[in-house]
Amino acid sequence: MTQKELKHIIKSGEGITTEFKSCSRKLPKTLFETVCAMLNTKGGMILLGVEDDGTISGINKELILQFKKEIANLSRNQQKLSPVIYLHITDFTIDDKTILIVEVPESSQVHNTNKVIFVRNQDGDYRVSHPVEIARIVNRKQNYHSEQKVFSQVKFDDLNKELIKRAKTLIKTNNPENHLWKLENKEFLTRIGFWKQNKENESGITLAAILFFGTDELIQSTLPAFKFEALLRKENPDRYDDRLTVQTNLLDTYDLLMSFIDKHLNDPFYLEGATRINLRSKIFRELITNIISHREYMSPLPAFINFFTDNIEFTNPNNPMFFGKIDPKNFTPAAKNPLINKLMIQMGRAEDIGSGIRNVTKYLPFYAPNSSVEFIDGDIFSTIIYLDKDSFTREKTREKTREKTREKILRLMHENSQITIKELADIIGISVKGIEYHISKLKRENYLVRVGGDKGGKWKIVKH
Repeated sequence: MTQKELKHIIKSGEGITTEFKSCSRKLPKTLFETVCAMLNTKGGMILLGVEDDGTISGINKELILQFKKEIANLSRNQQKLSPVIYLHITDFTIDDKTILIVEVPESSQVHNTNKVIFVRNQDGDYRVSHPVEIARIVNRKQNYHSEQKVFSQVKFDDLNKELIKRAKTLIKTNNPENHLWKLENKEFLTRIGFWKQNKENESGITLAAILFFGTDELIQSTLPAFKFEALLRKENPDRYDDRLTVQTNLLDTYDLLMSFIDKHLNDPFYLEGATRINLRSKIFRELITNIISHREYMSPLPAFINFFTDNIEFTNPNNPMFFGKIDPKNFTPAAKNPLINKLMIQMGRAEDIGSGIRNVTKYLPFYAPNSSVEFIDGDIFSTIIYLDKDSFTREKTREKTREKTREKILRLMHENSQITIKELADIIGISVKGIEYHISKLKRENYLVRVGGDKGGKWKIVKH
């Protein structure tokens, strides 16, 4: 490391991988709390002899060798640090003052100091004691995907077969050549990884299967804290003007969250070449897919969509692979729940891994000029979109959206007079209740009548 590089690090200030500590006559009391926290997070560098504000105070040169030996000995002492680890320590002279640089690697194990576990965040070191938080650290280090946890006590008949049928219909609509939609239900679950055998040779459905195809009662009994929240906070950030709480299967969760987006955001006209691009869908479909596909479902924390006056925040509990801001121009995408993410792609509700960050970055400037976005990875993954007030929808915009939906319904009924409400919901991409609402409106306005019963009947379009 050159003096120029070190000065740049100090000038950049403390962060998740950088810590400054003053060190005059003895080692800081909190040194091994930071060592432990960095081992449990992303590793980092501790600069001894630098004040919190970046002022280089230095260390007495006569104590440098003593401090090196103390740190080396303590790092090998199981009472002080467990498991023990080798730390690389170097001294560096800058502006005629000597500092010590303690390099801490990211560890594959969970460490404690004096029997207390610490992890690192942007604000420093914090103590971890709750079993769920400890499990999150273990899971991250093992690259563990909780979506694959097998629930052998849950039987195939406990799942909602209509939801499986709906998923297969979406796959067929998105890509008719994908043979998965042709499979029998249990083979379908096996092929997509939702039915498997665990290390104890127990066979059964996975958490992913419960989340997609379980009844609401089964989902809540398996994950009592499972919840998505969407909140509109335009007038007062401490209260909400509109709220949607979702505690149902992931197929309906997607539809409900997209409906909330459609309700409160504009969809400006945009052409890419000769093709009209739905910017609202292009951007926010991916962000909703992200909080569904990449959240850590074993966490008791909900996922949130918060609409404020000038920004929208998407947050979800996460099993991080990187800590800090993500550079959209230089990142390596990784699926936190690869099976869930793959099914979302097969159903046409996402493009591919990493497409969310790419599409938001690409299309946001066209959606809202002077807007910006931040992606922050950590135990909570955050996407923050900074918008102007005009991006929020007006009543006329909502009415235009409703008209387009009704036009689609009439067109599909004209093409197939026996099409079902569920098939309409699958093709158009809104909930069954949403389709029923539009049909009742079309009937009242004398656009549509139903001839015959629910089974064997057909739709008759009275006027276009």
